[in-house]
Amino acid sequence: MGRSGRIAVVAAIVATAAAGCGIVGGGSPVERSLDGLSVSSPRFRDAAPLPADYTCTGKVGNPPLRWSGVPQKQTRSIALVVDANNAQGAAEVHWVLFDINPLTTELAQNSVPRGALQGMTSSGRVGYSPPCRPDDTYRFSVYALDSKLELKEGANLRETLERIAQHTIARGRLSAAHIE
Repeated sequence: MGRSGRIAVVAAIVATAAAGCGIVGGGSPVERSLDGLSVSSPRFRDAAPLPADYTCTGKVGNPPLRWSGVPQKQTRSIALVVDANNAQGAAEVHWVLFDINPLTTELAQNSVPRGALQGMTSSGRVGYSPPCRPDDTYRFSVYALDSKLELKEGANLRETLERIAQHTIARGRLSAAHIE
């Protein structure tokens, strides 16, 4: 993708994030061709409820995730964004994890891979911020990136999402329809 195409994608994601809907995991209003990743979990299926263990009423932390289809030759790091979109169209980012080793294909329950960093969430917290709203749709989006983000632990949400958008070469998503 050319420079002008990347600028348009970044501008659209930043504008969307600022408006509070559709953040990186929500599909960009600007169409661009990306490779697809397959994302799954041994604890829930796509469009099924998110088990309560992984919510604000549970005590387990993040759910385990697996992904495949990463374009190995171009990928320099992996990023994960967990967000929600409620019926009113408001979005909330529950977790941003970035600079994951590109050879990593899974995330264990309640863990952060060695060397990976966590960014700020919508609540201003660093780390997994468990979902609470029972009727929202929760999205676990995995991004293959063409570089590391070169940000620090606790990086600003907007800046982190901008960098993910600029460097995404493939993406995939697992959605939970609501909380169990």
